[in-house]
Amino acid sequence: MSQQLPARYDHVGSFLRPLYLLEARARKARGEIGAEQLRAVEDQAIAEIVQFQQDVGLKSITDGEFRRTYFHIDFLEQLGGVKTDIPVTVRKPDGTEELAPPVIRVIDKVRHAKDIQRADFEYLKSQVGAGRTPKVTIPSPTMLHFRGGRAGISKDAYPELDPAFYDDVAQAYGDELRSLHAAGCRYVQMDDTNLAYLCDEKMREAARLRGDDPNELPHRYAGFINKVVAQKPPGMLLAMHLCRGNFKSTFAAQGNYEPVAEALLQEMDLDAYFMEYDDDRSGDFRPLRYLPKGKTVVLGLVTTKFGQLERKDDLKRRIDEAAKHAPLEQLALSPQCGFSSTVHGNNIAVEDQRNKLRLVIETAQEVWGDN
Repeated sequence: MSQQLPARYDHVGSFLRPLYLLEARARKARGEIGAEQLRAVEDQAIAEIVQFQQDVGLKSITDGEFRRTYFHIDFLEQLGGVKTDIPVTVRKPDGTEELAPPVIRVIDKVRHAKDIQRADFEYLKSQVGAGRTPKVTIPSPTMLHFRGGRAGISKDAYPELDPAFYDDVAQAYGDELRSLHAAGCRYVQMDDTNLAYLCDEKMREAARLRGDDPNELPHRYAGFINKVVAQKPPGMLLAMHLCRGNFKSTFAAQGNYEPVAEALLQEMDLDAYFMEYDDDRSGDFRPLRYLPKGKTVVLGLVTTKFGQLERKDDLKRRIDEAAKHAPLEQLALSPQCGFSSTVHGNNIAVEDQRNKLRLVIETAQEVWGDN
């Protein structure tokens, strides 16, 4: 890698889709254009968002997830043995909307049936300038278990989950990481809502009803993630982003990281964590006391849900608070999530993205220096 990563200022990855890309996707859905024509439009949009990130000053560059509808489904459904059903929008009693959890089912042995992100990465890499690092975002492997639990995984394919299911998924992810590494990828981020959901008592109770122990799951998932990490190619940075929901500026869970912090920070052999901390839903910074040497926590203090800009002094104060529990040199700053975890986008304006990212960069430079 051309510089230390995660940089002191980083980002989660997704961006608002431009209108012309949304229109092209709609035309493709109606059968008016084909896959190649849509991909050409995606290429144009990705080239523009890459330039945007470079102009803003970011050091890691993503494709904005412009080829995806959802941050997780588009990847998971390309694994052999996995079937997903498109999620639907539901209206909550308070009038806000949220994305009903998609049904993700394992119907056969999980396998790496094909390279999933390689061609997309190769195009991204071709657009990224010198001194920047292209980053690939993929869903966490825990997404294949948490939403459905044992009932969502074929008993014919997996009479017992441990170790066969976890080993097969880890092998599939390892094959994908090796494919990306061979194409020159050195920075991969796994997006995980499940560990953050396990901080919410409602979600913990739902896990109990599925037959899982919410106190045991974080430790089981740590072992699961470590099976993937064990297959990571040398020289690749592997990070995890935690989120409590970001669909159209709504959230699905809340709660302090304490129930998962030890498993997350001490037991998982990851290099870095992007941790959502943009409001009171995430609790205080005490769980960061589990952070061992050699790992980085990127503090997601700047919200992507709304356009109102945070005050720089408030961000610095919160970084100081976090540094009481983890060394400042092991911390960094980012937005709380992407700006468009699904194709629908968050409740913000296009220019909000630039303003939020510039705030992150300027604040981090004042706290840590350029890196």
